[in-house]
Amino acid sequence: MSIKFPLATSTWATEEHDAMQRVIASGMFTMGANVAEFEKRFAEYAGSRYCVMVNSGSSANLLIVAALFYTLNPKLKLNRGDEVIVPAVSWSTTYYPLYQYGLKIKFVDIDLHTLNYDLDQLEKAVTDKTKAIMAVNLLGNPNDFDRIHAIMAGRDIVLIEDNCESMGASYQGKKAGTFGVMGSFSTFFSHHISTMEGGMIVTDDEELYQILLSLRAHGWTRNLPKHNLVCGEKSDDPFEESFRFVLPGYNVRPLEMEGAIGIEQVKKLPGFISARQANGKLFQAAMVDHPDVLIQQEIGVSSWFGFSLVIRPDSTLTRPVLVKKLNDLGFECRPIVAGNFAKNEVVKYFDSETPFPLNNATHIDSNGLFVGNHHYEISEAIRSLSQL
Repeated sequence: MSIKFPLATSTWATEEHDAMQRVIASGMFTMGANVAEFEKRFAEYAGSRYCVMVNSGSSANLLIVAALFYTLNPKLKLNRGDEVIVPAVSWSTTYYPLYQYGLKIKFVDIDLHTLNYDLDQLEKAVTDKTKAIMAVNLLGNPNDFDRIHAIMAGRDIVLIEDNCESMGASYQGKKAGTFGVMGSFSTFFSHHISTMEGGMIVTDDEELYQILLSLRAHGWTRNLPKHNLVCGEKSDDPFEESFRFVLPGYNVRPLEMEGAIGIEQVKKLPGFISARQANGKLFQAAMVDHPDVLIQQEIGVSSWFGFSLVIRPDSTLTRPVLVKKLNDLGFECRPIVAGNFAKNEVVKYFDSETPFPLNNATHIDSNGLFVGNHHYEISEAIRSLSQL
């Protein structure tokens, strides 16, 4: 197959290459001033008080879950065995940290049109045992956070967000990834911006921010301020604090080169998102009434990570035929994230339950796919899609 319309393309130009060269010339490759500057700029973009950069969006999800185990805030704290609700369609590393910290995973179906939570099923799934909800904003589409907050109202439930596919999306004027106590982002190659590998966590909570700083680098105190909410007060003697470990952390630090690239990418991010949204409007106009496929219904303002195509339940079209049609037109395509994750063999290791049928996730698993959107105009690709 000759790929005319790829899933992802580079967002880099001279500025990013120059940034890498500056880091090489400096001789400073481990996490430093460039990472800190990128964190500051991304927090400003997201509208959050704090941002912590890590080596991937997957690691961002891991630290989010870990931080909730070490907070001293009883309203946020999780313990092993606590129940966390998740959508059945997402990426593997949405779920793995929950398993790794001994949480009870409850799978809930998605909506066939939005690809986010089936909100009626979510409401039925919430019980007095529910301690957290993981909201996943799929393919650029933010969740209906008004409804989610209404479902949570009056209950001690923590909301966290996997926003790795939806950088730049917004709901009611607020950026996706900032509705929960923490939200994750990814800067992998195929995402809205790229720092080679990379991820971020944003939060407005100072204690969680400081816990994340410690967890990111070995669980030590070195990166904490002198007076902090993790260990209280640090010694003035840097030698004494060099190898002082207070949390069972990781080493998921980013590289200084990734931070330098991120500084240049975040400058361009508003323009990238605007271009993707313009393509999204063209895609909606071309495909909204297609007789055989459903397209994603926008909630709030999507940042259009990609364009989903889900075969209508009453159509005779099959996915292999749809894939061939797309390939013949030159499109690279993939399943929608990991499909219905609850069917995967790895789930046998989870402490999990599925209280209601996952009909829509199952349908998407067999009848859904997505094609790429980009940070530049793609009207030719959209015209080709309209030929399906």
